[in-house]
Amino acid sequence: MKCILTGFLSIFISAFLMAQTPVTITRSKSLSSQPLDGRLLLLFSKKNESEPRFQISDGPKTQLIFGKDVDQWKAGQEIIFNNKDFGYPIQELSKVPAGEYYVQAVLHQYETFHRSDGHTVKLPMDRGEGQHWNLAPGNLLSKPVKIKYDPASGAALHIELTDTIPAIPKPADTKYIKHISVLSKKLTEFWGRPIYLGAHILLPEGWDTHPDVKYPLAIFHGHFPDNFGDWRTEPPDTSLKPDYSERFHISGYNRITQQENYNFYKQWTGPGFPRVIAVEIQHATPYYDDSYAVNSANNGPYGDAITYELIPEIEKRFRAIGKGWARFVYGGSTGGWEALAVQVFYPDEYNGSYAACPDPIDFRAYTVIDLYKDKNAYFLESDFKKTARPALRNYLGQVSATVQETNHRELALGSNGRSGEQWDIWQAVYSPVDTNGYPKPIFNKLSGDIDSAVARYWRDNYDLSFILERDWPKTGKKLEGKIHIYCGDMDNFYLNNAVYFTEERLKALKNPSFRGQVDYGDRAEHCWNGDHNNPNYISRLRYHSMFINKWVEEIQNRAPAGADLKSWRY
Repeated sequence: MKCILTGFLSIFISAFLMAQTPVTITRSKSLSSQPLDGRLLLLFSKKNESEPRFQISDGPKTQLIFGKDVDQWKAGQEIIFNNKDFGYPIQELSKVPAGEYYVQAVLHQYETFHRSDGHTVKLPMDRGEGQHWNLAPGNLLSKPVKIKYDPASGAALHIELTDTIPAIPKPADTKYIKHISVLSKKLTEFWGRPIYLGAHILLPEGWDTHPDVKYPLAIFHGHFPDNFGDWRTEPPDTSLKPDYSERFHISGYNRITQQENYNFYKQWTGPGFPRVIAVEIQHATPYYDDSYAVNSANNGPYGDAITYELIPEIEKRFRAIGKGWARFVYGGSTGGWEALAVQVFYPDEYNGSYAACPDPIDFRAYTVIDLYKDKNAYFLESDFKKTARPALRNYLGQVSATVQETNHRELALGSNGRSGEQWDIWQAVYSPVDTNGYPKPIFNKLSGDIDSAVARYWRDNYDLSFILERDWPKTGKKLEGKIHIYCGDMDNFYLNNAVYFTEERLKALKNPSFRGQVDYGDRAEHCWNGDHNNPNYISRLRYHSMFINKWVEEIQNRAPAGADLKSWRY
């Protein structure tokens, strides 16, 4: 009798959930006849400023998204959304307030990978967009439509995917900027399908008229660049309508950006600027827009592929010196972490690291979480109150999102760490592989409970502050004077907290001493890079000119005897 009642109860609950949220989605047979895998996303928006797929964010302006995994979805087959399908910032469809909405659906397509570690996983392959579900070419989507939605009415809502996101054109080569794509043998073997690494190369003035000169390599780390950034060969467009930057509270930031980019072009081609080859690399993985430039159990050997495959190929094709002393790395945010990480993990291959506003480099401050002591990533420990940990603030400390909210947005976008977003890529890079082939969670994505065993794995393999201190007796002489870290003390993502801990460790190092630099910007937000003379909205556009000049000044003291420091200074 108990089993029969349980069965009836289960059927009743399922029927109730379905009746509350009768949203069905199909895909047009004209798009593809093949069964498809992926994450099906259902979006609701109160606004018509842009398509709903462009209105999902961590801040208070976000609209609604619900997600559901689909496997072998056939054309014409109905997919039904109900309360079991996780949503953000409202978790259940039945709790969406009745009203008028613009609705849209998107299928973020997955590919099946048979990895060399024996695991078979389904993940979104980057298709030239830098791992953005709402821009990925080939993804299916519906046209936004305005509806009246009442989850309690029982009125059916049907959506059909009828369109496909088009391919993204590749940038063309110019006199100064070249683009290459290199097949990585190491990554191809790991992923079981061809994996390419890309690069945008900015050639120095006179490269074509000085065929006997070989040049140092300036490697800028960051997110997936569609071309070489902060570069413009023409004066600013005087007809450009000024925009408004909410972040910096200034009008005409688009014009300011164009002027700064044009100024860099004039510096680069003018007299006196160091003649180096500058490079921005593309290394998107199935988990994110870049790999974090290190070897990883889940991503594969991206560190080795970049260092020993991509960079030597760039140096060979474009006449670089091709020695570790003549390479340096710089970047901000994700690129800041990468710039420090590759210097630490490959101390002989790079001769200087300039890391601005780096992602957490000490996991005692994984933003606002101590992974080694805290039990929950979302809430402070308390017997009687539930205080949410903040994730995003402005320079006044005003909070616009919590750690729980940012992770729940990712959970709606993808299960098993497949959102393609920030917390999930940290997990994909730093975690061991779980039994299902996906990254082992550092904390429960729904509740925030931390796995201490995974935290220890993170510490031993990717906590840069811990690794620097642990390995200093072996690597100290190779790293002496090479490390530079910059961060605003009001970083929007609390990244300065980890820098404080790291600075304490670096300054305590002996035999040899650290002899590097750690600097902070007063009230400066994210992207501050060590410039005390200009506002952040200007200095963040000057990474290339700032750090190339800084490295050239310092290389005099770190270059080996007999190194060529003159031929490329014409």
